[in-house]
Amino acid sequence: MIAAIDRYLALRRSAGFVLSNAQYLLRSFAAFASDRQQPHIRTATVIDWASRAPSSAQRHTRYQTVRQFAEHVRMEDPQHDLPPPNHFGHSKSRRVPRIYTAAEIDRLIMAATELSAGDALRPQTYATLISLLAATGLRISEALHLRYGDVTPDGLLIRKTKFQKTRLVPLHETAVAGLGRYLAQRRALRLATDHVFVNEDGRPLEYGTVYRVFGRLAQSAGIAPLRGHRPRLHELRHTFALRALQSTPAGRQRIGQHMLALTTYLGHVSIDSTYWYLESTPELLTDIAAAGEAYLSGGHP
Repeated sequence: MIAAIDRYLALRRSAGFVLSNAQYLLRSFAAFASDRQQPHIRTATVIDWASRAPSSAQRHTRYQTVRQFAEHVRMEDPQHDLPPPNHFGHSKSRRVPRIYTAAEIDRLIMAATELSAGDALRPQTYATLISLLAATGLRISEALHLRYGDVTPDGLLIRKTKFQKTRLVPLHETAVAGLGRYLAQRRALRLATDHVFVNEDGRPLEYGTVYRVFGRLAQSAGIAPLRGHRPRLHELRHTFALRALQSTPAGRQRIGQHMLALTTYLGHVSIDSTYWYLESTPELLTDIAAAGEAYLSGGHP
């Protein structure tokens, strides 16, 4: 079974998928089946293996990962079972999206500038990082992977991140100015790495460190949890997308065109995965509903 798994992973990776978690799960299942001396997928074995996960979501993920592999491998060898869909009856629910106000973002940045510093650059590093996320909608992983060569006169070059795509992100002139001021301080340190964002030791910032610092900044800025969920860095990306749509210069009646353009800017592959958090903005939902009714009634070609 391992050989079939490796071929399956190689095929999907050639299409741009990373599949690190799928690789781990499939090899774990293959070892489990091997212990039972089963060279082929058996539904009862899939259920037994998946049931050993501690949570409903994890059981569902394990089960669906093997089921997706089974759909593929059965084309080569019909002796494999195809487990029925959604055996565990799990339904995914999203948390209520948080959209930061401009005042909250200002307080986050101010709190960053007041960080105690192991070096003089630390407060400016976090202030610039939060400002950049709020001004561009970058994923935190994309910002942390930026290097000097990725900062170009035309914008930020975001290299092979999610979905293995590379894209150019133009910057507003205020973002260019702010990033330029930080880079002047950063280059003066003459560190060995060319990563844009570094820690006190001169090494590239890691997500775990930024996650912990952001939690402290949110507390300092007085940003309370929303329905039991703490403020998250990724919600700066959601905030950017919604504010961009709210300020569409051509008017909200053309919001569909702006959504398509913003999907490309943000590096998504489809609109439906990009804008689930529109539910937090009644004004935009009203505009979208009105545009849909107009289209269906013949108001638009």
